[in-house]
Amino acid sequence: MNVDVEPKETKQIIPTNVLQQTAFWARLKKKQGWYPHAFDLSLGKDEASIPHSPDDKERKGDILITLRELGGGRYMAYVPFGPEQLPDEERRGIWLEEISEQLRNFLTDDCLFIRYDLYWESPWANEDDFYSADGIWLGPPDAHIQELRMNFDTRHFRLRKAPSDMLPAHTVMLDLNNNEDELLAKMKSKTRYNIRLSQRKGVKVRHAGMEELPKWYQLYDETYHRNRLASNDISFFEQIFTTRADDTWSPGEVDLLLAEKDGEPLAGMFLARSGKRATYLYGASSSRHRNLQASHALQWAAIRRSKETGCTEYDLFGISPKPDPDHPMYGLYRFKTGFGGEKIHRQGCWDYPLNEEAYEQYRLSELNATGYHL
Repeated sequence: MNVDVEPKETKQIIPTNVLQQTAFWARLKKKQGWYPHAFDLSLGKDEASIPHSPDDKERKGDILITLRELGGGRYMAYVPFGPEQLPDEERRGIWLEEISEQLRNFLTDDCLFIRYDLYWESPWANEDDFYSADGIWLGPPDAHIQELRMNFDTRHFRLRKAPSDMLPAHTVMLDLNNNEDELLAKMKSKTRYNIRLSQRKGVKVRHAGMEELPKWYQLYDETYHRNRLASNDISFFEQIFTTRADDTWSPGEVDLLLAEKDGEPLAGMFLARSGKRATYLYGASSSRHRNLQASHALQWAAIRRSKETGCTEYDLFGISPKPDPDHPMYGLYRFKTGFGGEKIHRQGCWDYPLNEEAYEQYRLSELNATGYHL
């Protein structure tokens, strides 16, 4: 497979619905201590299913990678939700191998491996044998079987399923081409009821400015302590709120929404937009007045806001792979699937070692440090 990889400025990353593959995301990650790099991908016309102009001699795409320091002067090259371009299923591993070998030329010896947080849907999500009788996805086979399939026909058999995913591999996507009545009709009855209940109880949702970030952070800190999760400090959200990329080819936008009753914040979210997609990026809620269903009011307001700004998709961003009460994201599964939409199961993180011995050492240390790192 012939793939040409050429570096370019991150401000020239092409427009996309995938927020994590934009110039906006590159600037945000740079603020947060990562090192972003962008590359053009040029490949033959029959190599991948990439939308293109009939006048193009080659189908083209690009890729954002962010270097993350691992300690001791070593790095990981992380590709958040990329590459977007989707080859035929049986050639995915071959293509990732070729891109990786090309990227090797632009990475230093201190970079131990490339981690692709794949945006592609899992091939097992389209196989009937991996669903229960009542239509519940059972998940992919074990990592060894996944690796056999991914590395089929590759030269080096080097692609490894990562110990954990960094971005959520499973999500719910709403089609905003439906009108509001149709969107409500596709929701579970309990979700519709809770939206209307919150409205009757006087919950109001509004945009908040930078000066109100402490209100959001109080909700966020409370939520993460309640669920015993590691939290970010307030500067992390200041960076999200203040990042601008209007002078680039692929700007993104972020709004802070607060749901309140009589001026008291009860729930909040960061709503991000890129291209025609809106994403529920971060959410939080108070332990007080949970009977007011403020989180339902917040989501419905975000969906309506996304439609008003021209978005055709709404990504609820992160659920458990199936309704398993023992999974830490089961509560999110129950809440988010209530809004209807299509469940998406992506392939998650895959590693391509550039230094096999050092990578194995890092992999062992990572096995006990799972989680999401937006």
